[in-house]
Amino acid sequence: MNVATVLLGALLGRLLGDRLPERTRDLVTDALGLVTLLIAATSAVAVLDPALSSRVGDSAPMLIVLGSLVLGGIVGSLLRLEQRVESVGGWLQRRLAGDAGSAERHRFIEGFVVSSLLFCTGPLTILGSLNDGLGNGADQLFLKATLDGFAAIAFASAFGWGVAASAITVVVVQGGLTLAGVLLGDVLPDAQLAAITATGGLLLVGVALRLLRIREIPVADLLPALLVAPVLVVLAAAVR
Repeated sequence: MNVATVLLGALLGRLLGDRLPERTRDLVTDALGLVTLLIAATSAVAVLDPALSSRVGDSAPMLIVLGSLVLGGIVGSLLRLEQRVESVGGWLQRRLAGDAGSAERHRFIEGFVVSSLLFCTGPLTILGSLNDGLGNGADQLFLKATLDGFAAIAFASAFGWGVAASAITVVVVQGGLTLAGVLLGDVLPDAQLAAITATGGLLLVGVALRLLRIREIPVADLLPALLVAPVLVVLAAAVR
């Protein structure tokens, strides 16, 4: 369902985007960046979750998020995740859109990277997919699919077909997380989920800064932070 809403939204966005002037498309992107900031803020406040503070102490949650971003960023930078994601976008552009000028190529890659990050780094992606795999229902994923559909309309009107290509990322990431939920069972306590949600919220801030053209933060390099966060919760609880 999520893939279908992304593809449908991208199609509508392309049909609409060709009829909109560049100034209007830029304004749509700015509006989406502001909404992304709002979503990021509602996620980042999970750092104040009582389950997390009771597990690691009142002063540790901020340090856990900081440590997750720093350590995850180091790992992601060494692995060159941002460069690899952009390379995938360039390969898809050549496969799906054929030869194009450098400006159109950059637009496709930017649409693929930004859309993939927005669709796959939010708390609804992680929590919704895990809950689905754990057999708790897919209500969160249905909500996410609806939001992604509207976001895809706005993105595609500004970035083009690269947004549709991000459906591949949705399949891989959400499918992998759902499978992880099936295999692992209910092993993540509320404290770990809160740390992941708060860290994901800050990653979305980075996506918003890119959309608002404030700073090109390599958010993909920070993605390992989502894996580091629950580990740091366990370590902080052990030394408390």
